[in-house]
Amino acid sequence: MIFHLVQFLAYIPGKIIYPCKIYGKKNLKKGKAVLTMNHTSNIDAVNIVLGTFEKKYFLAKKELFKNKLFGAFIKAMGAIKIDRAAADVGAIKNALKVLKNDKKLIIFPEGTRNKSDNVELGEVKSGAAMLAIKAKAPIVPVWVYNRPHAFRMTKILIGEPYELSQFYGAKITEEILNQASEIVSQKLNELKQQAEEKFNKRKKTK
Repeated sequence: MIFHLVQFLAYIPGKIIYPCKIYGKKNLKKGKAVLTMNHTSNIDAVNIVLGTFEKKYFLAKKELFKNKLFGAFIKAMGAIKIDRAAADVGAIKNALKVLKNDKKLIIFPEGTRNKSDNVELGEVKSGAAMLAIKAKAPIVPVWVYNRPHAFRMTKILIGEPYELSQFYGAKITEEILNQASEIVSQKLNELKQQAEEKFNKRKKTK
């Protein structure tokens, strides 16, 4: 109830200041999923949360909670505080709890914002793969095509879900996580290519 109230109140100002169009919403199937998303700004997850009705959860660095108002806002939107400077076991447990409760979790596999001039995928960490394997949850790749800027349209493409089922039940070793993370990286780069083809084509036809 609180989430949808905050979502409703934030929707119009959010869309005016940071307009965003999301493509591929049909790929968000019912039930649990790990949404792996490239990280271009602090509002990447908020754009997805505002643009889709179902509540989703996401890991957010503890520094974002220093501003009490903004911290309260993102917590209401589904943010889970994480200390990136330490092995935050509590945050990982909360993330797994989300998936075990059949909810959706947004993860930024790069671990931090990619500040490169071009929107490229940085090094993929193992956290997203580990959570998906432990929870036996499908992964939905999400690509932010252009970095959000005030009063400029951002385009986001949601790809088709896939599973790391070949690793289910196996002992989670560094080698397994490296293999699984490579798949996560590959799927995101494939979606990046699809986004470029889709949105560049739209530019040419205008």
